[in-house]
Amino acid sequence: MTFVDEVKNAVSVRAGLLVVGVLGLMVAFIASYAGAFHSPKPKDIPFAVVAPQQVSGQLTRRLGSLPGDPLDVRTAKDEADALRQMRDRSVDGALLVDPRGTTDKLLVASGGGASLAQAVEAIATAAEKAQQRAVKVVDVAPAARDDSRTLSSFYLVVGWCVGGYLCAAILAISAGARPANPHRALIRLLVLAGYSIAAGLLGSLIIGPVLGALPGSYIGLAGLGALVVFAVGATTLAFQGLAGIIGIGLAILVIVVLGNPSAGGAYPYPLLPPFWRTIGPGLPPGAGTWAARSIAYFKGESLSGPLQVLSIWAVLGAVVTVLLAGFRRDRARRDEPAGV
Repeated sequence: MTFVDEVKNAVSVRAGLLVVGVLGLMVAFIASYAGAFHSPKPKDIPFAVVAPQQVSGQLTRRLGSLPGDPLDVRTAKDEADALRQMRDRSVDGALLVDPRGTTDKLLVASGGGASLAQAVEAIATAAEKAQQRAVKVVDVAPAARDDSRTLSSFYLVVGWCVGGYLCAAILAISAGARPANPHRALIRLLVLAGYSIAAGLLGSLIIGPVLGALPGSYIGLAGLGALVVFAVGATTLAFQGLAGIIGIGLAILVIVVLGNPSAGGAYPYPLLPPFWRTIGPGLPPGAGTWAARSIAYFKGESLSGPLQVLSIWAVLGAVVTVLLAGFRRDRARRDEPAGV
């Protein structure tokens, strides 16, 4: 037997193609993470200004025309309106101008992302200094002491995402990537649902009561976790129904390669390049991270959008999984010899 024959026996064509696919995933992983994180720059950060009418327009134009367009400036009626916009996450910073002095108040919310709050402070401080003014920084939604970089919510959601696609992958490995009929597909989805509830409860228990790394409602976080895990797991089952075992790689591509760097964890959306800033809110890691921070630091404000995103992934994944199993059953019946 020649060496070439030995290679063919040791590594099948299918295995070789899978290795090439894994190599592609690795390259995509490096490109995605390095592309998202290598050079964060603030761009169009939602920012409110409260100022007397005679200076409001000029100040808004000046802040809105800073080099690089770091701020997306709008006005607020008064301090209460600015606080409302900060707490419902409509803006990430607010400048309250004191016409009687030379020190203005800057509102930030480090719970929405420590790096974003620092960027807002740096931009506003430099702009005020250029006008011989100073700022007094007030954090209206401060990060917890044990979550100073506000990464706990991101790591929690990443853990839930990993659990979701690993559970679906195990079901594929143990009983075939493609369920043979809708009943088996429903059974897999029911198993995934039970696993998702357990994952949500345990993940929230560890991040909250055990480690004290993330404040907020335990039940709220647990419910979010169950939805994240089920959405990712159902999506993975749907990919497996479409592409067999390769579907696991497709899930990793969407959730890990594209979803994690665009989730707004280390760098919230206004600090990410345009591509990642655009796709992040529509993928499970991004929706989950935003929702976890809202529960932890903003009393559940601005939750409806992320929960809708996660629900869409969950429902579509479940429906596609069941429909593909039905098509597979019908095709198998048509292919049966007559009389069988």
